[in-house]
Amino acid sequence: MPALLHATPTRRAALALLASTALPALATDAPWTPSKPEFIVPSGAGAALDSAARKLTELLAREGLTESFVVSNRSGAHSIQALEILQRQPGNANVLMTLSSGYVTSVAQGALPPRLQEFTPLATLVREFTTVVVRADSPVRNAQDLIATLRRDPGSLSIGIATTLGNHIHLGIAQPLKQAGVPVQGLRVVPYKSSAESMTALVGGHLDVVSATTPNLLPYLQAQRVRVIAIAADQRLAGAFADAPTWKEQGVDYVSDSFQGVMTTARITPAQQRFWVQALQRVAQSADWQAFVALNQWKPHFLGPEETQAALRRQIAQTQALLGELNLQPSDATAPVQAAAR
Repeated sequence: MPALLHATPTRRAALALLASTALPALATDAPWTPSKPEFIVPSGAGAALDSAARKLTELLAREGLTESFVVSNRSGAHSIQALEILQRQPGNANVLMTLSSGYVTSVAQGALPPRLQEFTPLATLVREFTTVVVRADSPVRNAQDLIATLRRDPGSLSIGIATTLGNHIHLGIAQPLKQAGVPVQGLRVVPYKSSAESMTALVGGHLDVVSATTPNLLPYLQAQRVRVIAIAADQRLAGAFADAPTWKEQGVDYVSDSFQGVMTTARITPAQQRFWVQALQRVAQSADWQAFVALNQWKPHFLGPEETQAALRRQIAQTQALLGELNLQPSDATAPVQAAAR
């Protein structure tokens, strides 16, 4: 400041201009960090998406990468309530949200307008696997029994899913059955609000078959109350699922593309995106996260923003084709992915 007071007018103007340009440059170069972060989960508390989000945010804070998160559950059809929150805050990189296969099927069904497809993908974290399960006393012993029964009469068995027709849980049984020659348009599919409810209905004798992801089966499998008919993994899983056969080893070449990841709002800066990708990658490499993933019988599968967006486009196109064959695709449905509109 003294230099400005004693300088000539021309000198003062030059120094003032230098100060006005130097200060923003310093601010731009400073690394960005989140403030009061929030994580939005498009499901109810206690579900698989919720438990993953809470473990992830716990580890981000424990590693000293962020402050403690507020985790907000916003369940609802096609994640619309959760996506509305994200859409209203473009450029706010303090808000994260679960990105999952549920988004893929919602877009493929034409359930989301373009404005709810505007977000920035950050990372894919894990692959998860759909399973087909029956009660332990069911006459259906394996995939061949299930296929033969449904080829004769597609509506002879009630099949429970969660939460909506055409989602990845529904497709997780419809796709392999279709590949095996079952006329899947005739399947008797019963939607439930959650896989917890469909599993309760199965063991209570109200359903014949359930399609669900691995965490939802664990307590029933450990209690020997259910039998896994097939799992949509590349190879057999470990732990409680060690004896569960895959579709592939039973002659049906099917592996699910189900996943969980993280996204944030549209129009964030490159520095903000870079911070989150690096933070998520660090947590994904931690022993605590890897143990959590193994417990839930998921598989680590880290993809960055560009790879995640490419995977979304591919999966949406594949899902649209299958939904059309299941007569679950509206005739005017389109699926432009607007991700990463920064």
